[in-house]
Amino acid sequence: MRTNEKKLVMLSVTGQVSSPMMAAGGYRIAGNTGAPMILPGVGGITYNVRVGDPACGWVADHVEPGVSVKNLSPSEGNRSANNALNILAAIGNDALVLTGDAKGAKGTVTGKHGGIEHVLMDFDSRALDKMAIGDRILVRALGTGLKIDGFDHIKIMNLDPRLLSKMRVKAAGSRIEVPVTCVVPAKLMGSGIGKTHAHSGDYDIQLLDAKTIERHGIGGISLGDIVAIKDADHTFGRMYRKGSITIGVVVHSDCVISGHGPGVTTIMTSSGGRIVPRISPGANIAKLLKIGSYRAKPKGGRR
Repeated sequence: MRTNEKKLVMLSVTGQVSSPMMAAGGYRIAGNTGAPMILPGVGGITYNVRVGDPACGWVADHVEPGVSVKNLSPSEGNRSANNALNILAAIGNDALVLTGDAKGAKGTVTGKHGGIEHVLMDFDSRALDKMAIGDRILVRALGTGLKIDGFDHIKIMNLDPRLLSKMRVKAAGSRIEVPVTCVVPAKLMGSGIGKTHAHSGDYDIQLLDAKTIERHGIGGISLGDIVAIKDADHTFGRMYRKGSITIGVVVHSDCVISGHGPGVTTIMTSSGGRIVPRISPGANIAKLLKIGSYRAKPKGGRR
């Protein structure tokens, strides 16, 4: 499939490895039991949870695989620098460590987490072992404005053209077929809905209703899975629209808080339902890009 890739602008955006964060009270309230819990959450360098690993079952809440990055520039009181990082970076973009003991290490953008406004990245285990909170990372941002020739009615966002080329998307008349691991009904989507655009952040699949999850066969979701959301239109923000289809990537783990769950960053949407999901167990960015748990294990590495 042909795209407008040659007309896209590649731009540098940067950020620093963000520290893990905890609210002063520490507790999170489990939505299904009401029990107070203290758990690891967002931020930092996560050594043993990587893209390609299960999204569920960790003793954690909203855990972000790999490296969490945020632009903390003190001169940007209006947050515009971090907005640029979060909006312009795309899943599949190259990342480069600029400072610290891991300087020169290369990685890959794997997702965006709204609310905390982090960009998530994967590096090999040797780089992770050398990295520290505050290390600066540069992203070669490319993908904003990406279109598939002849399919202007399908809006693409947050997606590197090189990853699109690996996804085995096929034209089917006036529609495109996209391999996904599962189809999620819009009624299960929670936190993050209603934003004015989907060019950054994510929104969550609620997994606290066990019977519904079993019926739809989505309990085995993995980080990095490419999934379809039925009756969801993200053309101008996240909303319910009957017949629409949105495709996204699972970017963070499940959660205990009501209305939350594994987060999905949008990569394409069709308000007219011109995207046809095709079930494919291998539709995961870690497998497509050979990163995370699918990355070759270096000798002497942690994994």
